[in-house]
Amino acid sequence: MARNPIQFQSGLSLPAFLDQYGTEAQCRAALFQHRWPTGFVCPDCGNTTGCQLARGVYQCHHCHHQTSLTAGTIFHATHLPLTTWFLAIYLLTQRKNGLSALQLSRELGVSYNTAWKLKHKLLQVMHERNQGETLTGRIEIDDAYLGGERPGKRGRGAEHKFPFVAAVQTDEEGHPQRVQLRRVSGFTRAEVRRYAQVAIAPGSRVVSDGLGCFRVFDTPAYTHERFITGGGRASAQIPAFNWVNTVLGNVKNAITGSYHAIRGQHVPRYLAEFEYRFNRRYDLTAMIPRFLTVAARTPPMPYRLLKLAEPYT
Repeated sequence: MARNPIQFQSGLSLPAFLDQYGTEAQCRAALFQHRWPTGFVCPDCGNTTGCQLARGVYQCHHCHHQTSLTAGTIFHATHLPLTTWFLAIYLLTQRKNGLSALQLSRELGVSYNTAWKLKHKLLQVMHERNQGETLTGRIEIDDAYLGGERPGKRGRGAEHKFPFVAAVQTDEEGHPQRVQLRRVSGFTRAEVRRYAQVAIAPGSRVVSDGLGCFRVFDTPAYTHERFITGGGRASAQIPAFNWVNTVLGNVKNAITGSYHAIRGQHVPRYLAEFEYRFNRRYDLTAMIPRFLTVAARTPPMPYRLLKLAEPYT
């Protein structure tokens, strides 16, 4: 059997990564290129001429505003060297599964708290990049939950379970192209309608089970195929849901295999991590440059905001 070229691509090896981003000067040059690809631009007045002062900041020739390379980006006010940031980006983008903050702290040689903040800032970059992306064509969609088992009610509506929508766009041959994993407050028609308005392009062919909330796709804007599955293991074997079930299995294995526990307010970031990597799996070597472009345009995320709940979509 021929090997899957996407699964067995060489990717970016650690020696190759260190050759490109192994020094602080290399990291600064790369960040400069992705923040100002055509040259310095003053963030205050938009002027395109300036100079670099001895202490490393850039000064605009027009308004004399001074700014650092990292100011106004996700790296804002960092005390860590950029080499540490870049290594964290490498570890989070080149692996198939998640990486806990504890393991990240060991690999980077920083404290757990520092690793947690760094990791969640990078996940925020992924989360913000995923927003605004829509699926189109044939789409398999399903309801799912994250969260450990607790005493009390089981199944839908159970406490400590975090609901999210899983949707997979497939091509004409039935191969998965892109995925969406979006936290929702619950599986009501109003909530799924809100999700669909921003995430599913009109004209799409939506394949769902018989859950009532998915009837929001029973409109002229979509072609809706409903399958009454009945639940249980047999429902997971229905060919129409092959890829969404496969993706859900991979998501849950990746998250539960990497983290002892996750908090509900951070679920959107953990889901965004898997979604971001899956949708960019076709070219692993390009993932870091693409990530840097987005990171340079992502606003600062101070710790007080990292701790707050994320918007669901």
